[in-house]
Amino acid sequence: MIFKRTRVEALQNLEYYINKEITNYCSKRNFDFGPNNRKNVSCLSPYISHRLITEFEVVKKVLSKFPYRKVEKYIQEIFWRVYWKGWLELRPRVWSDFIEDLKALNEDDNYKKAVNGKTQIQCFNDWVNELKENNYLHNHTRMWFASIWIFNLNLPWQKGAEFFMKHLFDGDAASNTLSWRWVAGLQTKGKHYLAQAWNINKFTNNKYQNIKLQENVLPLKDKREYKLSPINLNYEDSSNENLLVFENELNLENRKLKNYKNIYLILLTNEVRKIKLEKKVLDFKMQIINDQKKRLDQIKVLNEKKLQSLAKEIISFDVIHPCIGENYSFLNNIRKKHNLKLNFILKEEDKYSWQFSNKGYFNFKNNIPNILSKFKLN
Repeated sequence: MIFKRTRVEALQNLEYYINKEITNYCSKRNFDFGPNNRKNVSCLSPYISHRLITEFEVVKKVLSKFPYRKVEKYIQEIFWRVYWKGWLELRPRVWSDFIEDLKALNEDDNYKKAVNGKTQIQCFNDWVNELKENNYLHNHTRMWFASIWIFNLNLPWQKGAEFFMKHLFDGDAASNTLSWRWVAGLQTKGKHYLAQAWNINKFTNNKYQNIKLQENVLPLKDKREYKLSPINLNYEDSSNENLLVFENELNLENRKLKNYKNIYLILLTNEVRKIKLEKKVLDFKMQIINDQKKRLDQIKVLNEKKLQSLAKEIISFDVIHPCIGENYSFLNNIRKKHNLKLNFILKEEDKYSWQFSNKGYFNFKNNIPNILSKFKLN
């Protein structure tokens, strides 16, 4: 399974999926036919998670070909990423607590067996190897994997979320962290997801039979409560000459960039990351950054050391908001250290959509038609 490294190729993949496969999405989307047969899903998440193409761009292209009622499920699934981002923006402590929790968790023998695919559960072992080899797993399989990790291997959900982030090309602070919390029963308190042998057998096309799983386990509990916090960012018209862009917000096509003297694309190394990424993941990020670098003469690529040096000379930047996660945490630290003046730029589509992330996805889903209408996506 090979993921392309350019925006042009990502758009070609989208076009192919819309024209050839999307009408089968509802009936086939839950099947995992293996890494060599992914036609039943679009596999666009590595590009969307970096905003090489955006959720709104995908939705608009899909709805230019099909009426909403015919592709409603696909549109709803695309919007999960927008919802999760908004949910975490409104509750940023969930991310900081997750990172803090990881510091106290040990990597014992059971953990090492799990991450090396040496458990007694063959399907799980296969998925570990597939994840490491392809840096991707089918969404349904991610749910099974997380459930087995938590409720059968009795490992901390935080270490599972970390393991995914290390290896996934589409690793995203919001989607990944909150999905693991949902499986554990923490996101919607008391409602967890339990992998079941019949379900795995059916949706892997009878590949795995006679799986022995714990299928009657209580959800995890966490006494911590997370109240809504206002999104506190500066959104001002700016005459700034310098723009910061992190690797998870690479969509430059739909922005007014000609007025910037310098556009800095930033990829943090593992020296400053709280979760250390595998080399293949960092390489993937650098390759898509270099693809975007070709578009404008004023683009320069920086790591955190070069950014820190730059911050000693320049104190005022526009920033495409990198969202809660590694990038935003690092940026916040150097803002305080160097007393930077940052003007955050947030897509209007995100700003409008995130207001519906204050509750569960059902509420958000009911507002998708409003979002589509507001931005003339349908």
